Amino acid sequence: MSNEGKIVKIHYKGTLDDGEQFDSSYDRGEPIEFKCMEGTVIKGFDDAVVDMNVGDKKSIHLEPSEAYGEYDEKLVMTAPIENIPNAADLPVGETIYLQGPDGMPFPATVVSVDDKEAKFDMNHPLAGKPLNFELELVEVKDA
Repeated sequence: MSNEGKIVKIHYKGTLDDGEQFDSSYDRGEPIEFKCMEGTVIKGFDDAVVDMNVGDKKSIHLEPSEAYGEYDEKLVMTAPIENIPNAADLPVGETIYLQGPDGMPFPATVVSVDDKEAKFDMNHPLAGKPLNFELELVEVKDA
């Protein structure tokens, strides 16, 4: 039986190859819900749950291409600090939201700030990393 096109709820725990946990729906007490094979979650999630039954558990290992993509150096940019309001207050190492050309906010990690420029990384924090997930399908319903 295929779950394609159905609404699924899954619990998951995500870890890096070194065992460090980066996310867990169990910790939040709420499974995630999405329409299977619709492309609204990382490809590896869709591929893993499409043939699962309620109650099934599965461990998966995803390469970057199946998760958040490869790390792209072109997504690291610098900007002169005179163009950035409150540049001295930028939290190095933390994620902030910048405004795109379309006016929509997008996340960027503040890499560094000096007296001339600030450097931002717009890659997803998990880009370029293989990921491991423990999945549990808890509900399937028609869309």
